[in-house]
Amino acid sequence: MRIISTERSQVLAARIAEKLGIPVVETKFTRFPDGEMYLRCGELDDDTLIVSSVVDNDMFVQTLLTIDAADESRNTLVVPYLGYSRQDKRFFPGEPISARAVARALSSGIDRVFVVNIHDRGVLDHFGAPAEDVTIAPAVGGYIGDLHLKNPLVLAPDEGAINFAADVAAVGGWDCDHLEKTRLSGEEVRIAPKTIDAAGQDVVIVDDIISTGGTLATAACMLREQGAASIHAACVHGVLTSGAYTRLRAAGVSSVVSSDTYENASSFISAANTIATAIREDAHR
Repeated sequence: MRIISTERSQVLAARIAEKLGIPVVETKFTRFPDGEMYLRCGELDDDTLIVSSVVDNDMFVQTLLTIDAADESRNTLVVPYLGYSRQDKRFFPGEPISARAVARALSSGIDRVFVVNIHDRGVLDHFGAPAEDVTIAPAVGGYIGDLHLKNPLVLAPDEGAINFAADVAAVGGWDCDHLEKTRLSGEEVRIAPKTIDAAGQDVVIVDDIISTGGTLATAACMLREQGAASIHAACVHGVLTSGAYTRLRAAGVSSVVSSDTYENASSFISAANTIATAIREDAHR
């Protein structure tokens, strides 16, 4: 087996290759004068592992081109971050189900698919090949342990993320809760942990994704007012659009970290070991 990646997943691909003990194949990327993308992969093997986070439209096209370049291999596709996956329902007539469209497009020429902490596992059903979601909650918990906080309180931003938060908290046996929004009046809203008082606590808010960070910043300000000793944020996919990082830091969040599923300067957590383990286990089934 050999491993190839698109441009925005090079670091994670190299880390997975190291964990699996397989070579990375050099891929050259360029554009034609009209802006169309071109790539050329080095020599592949009978089995190819393709690593590509669909972080934007260019990476979606690069993924399709990479799959087609490996058309003589048995291909396993790792999509650490699947763009368009949050549009998984049709809310108005005439809308596409974007998650379905992207999953279907990425299925041609693929024998197996792995994604990481997808927002809704129902999206896996849209792939035309067996698809598995793996979680890096233990890796997020390991990072929190390295912060050496005194009995941190792990918080999910809402009830929907409580299972992920619980898996993170289980690493250190820490307290876990979720934030709850309570309307006090027509204009006043209070955001606080549902059952555990934040006063005096080192709080870590965890989620699968941080995009604009607006709700998280509001929650951080309120947790400060409630007496939290410190506030940290950790997520799997650090999209961090529209100035999210500075917004969170300005709101009093001491650290903002994410994983290398979406490679950027906040990627202090790696999904490589989790992905490599899932691939090994799949090979032995």
